[in-house]
Amino acid sequence: MQYTSQYQSPLGDMLIAANDIGVTGLWFVGQKYFAYSLDKESEEKETAILQDTKKWLDMYFSGKEPSFKIPLQFTGTDFQNEVWKILCDIPYGQTMTYGEIATILAKKKSLNKMSAQAVGGAVGKNGITIIIPCHRVVGSNGSLTGYAGGISKKIELLKLEKGYKDTFFIPQKSTAI
Repeated sequence: MQYTSQYQSPLGDMLIAANDIGVTGLWFVGQKYFAYSLDKESEEKETAILQDTKKWLDMYFSGKEPSFKIPLQFTGTDFQNEVWKILCDIPYGQTMTYGEIATILAKKKSLNKMSAQAVGGAVGKNGITIIIPCHRVVGSNGSLTGYAGGISKKIELLKLEKGYKDTFFIPQKSTAI
């Protein structure tokens, strides 16, 4: 059974989901893939895990690196779960590229190469935003791409962590015909 609770962050309302093992989802309301891994039958209830998650988020949004870990229950494919575990290792206030993550995965699997695009697909399906810090993943040229909550939220999260650099840029869509 999954339990849910609402959280009001400085960047917008969020929905938290958890089971008895750990957090199964954390989304900005209305973001891409919102609540996609939420069970059809869930119950709104304040559990200990949900209360701890709110404390973690309060600390995070106050501009401090949370001093404790939240138990997580990944709900993706094996590949997505592998990518998400790597995301959890990106230090607070730092970033990593999709290509760097692909290289780590390739080494783990004893492969010569892994697709950065495949990594990007897994990063984009992260259903536990912020705690699994997909906002810390940037393009190889420093571009801020691929955040389901929107680029403006990604920028604010990086600024909050003081990991925002002027070298990041948002690629503009071409208007050429």
